[in-house]
Amino acid sequence: MKALAMLGMRWRVSLFGTVERLMKRYSLVGDEHFFDTRHFSWVEQVEAATPLIVEELNAVLKHQDAIPNFQDISSEQMLITNDALWKTFFFYTYGRKMSENCATCPKTSSVLRQIPGLTTAFFSILLPNKVIPVHRGPYAGVLRYHLGLKIPTQREACGIEVGGTLAHWEQGKSLIFDDTFMHKAWNQSEQIRVVLFVDFRRPLRFPFSLLNRIWIYLISLSPFIKGMVQRQDKWDRVFQDAYRKAEK
Repeated sequence: MKALAMLGMRWRVSLFGTVERLMKRYSLVGDEHFFDTRHFSWVEQVEAATPLIVEELNAVLKHQDAIPNFQDISSEQMLITNDALWKTFFFYTYGRKMSENCATCPKTSSVLRQIPGLTTAFFSILLPNKVIPVHRGPYAGVLRYHLGLKIPTQREACGIEVGGTLAHWEQGKSLIFDDTFMHKAWNQSEQIRVVLFVDFRRPLRFPFSLLNRIWIYLISLSPFIKGMVQRQDKWDRVFQDAYRKAEK
């Protein structure tokens, strides 16, 4: 039985690797560490909405103690973070809408609906002196988008490196990258850093675009994602209680 289980695991790993290679090979935007944002027509609209998003972010940050740490939502993140310096306010998790959080930030929610193929979205909050070590993302069928919302003035103290390529966030500006390359991020300043963090489907040639949709749907049904959604629901109630009390 153990041998059969090992064989099944190897088969799943092999299948996953094959699907990832197809995603990169038939990508309509190539396979880069960082992508030219001009290849994505929606970026300009999202950047233009930065002041509206920041306004809602500021309201959320008033209740920072009620915002979960990333590992509180995704226990697998314990491999790269185990402190209280990386907080997350989720809007979508692999297509699952966090309705109350979206209602708390309706302008941000409206902007997110402009992003084709969005799967996951949240405010990613790095508190001062937080370092995220080298790691890789789970799946090449999505690309990662960051919109700078609150960026420390010490530019060199805060940045991200993907596949050995260094970049720095800028207020109201976008970064798009392939997170399946090994990458790391840091905020070694004394100020908070917040980005709008989005995963969206990688643009692909047909029929691989269809294959990608199916694969992402299957991932959304996995125990891993279901567990994230359940934990997020609990934390949403904690945040909403704090938010409503402050509004009274």
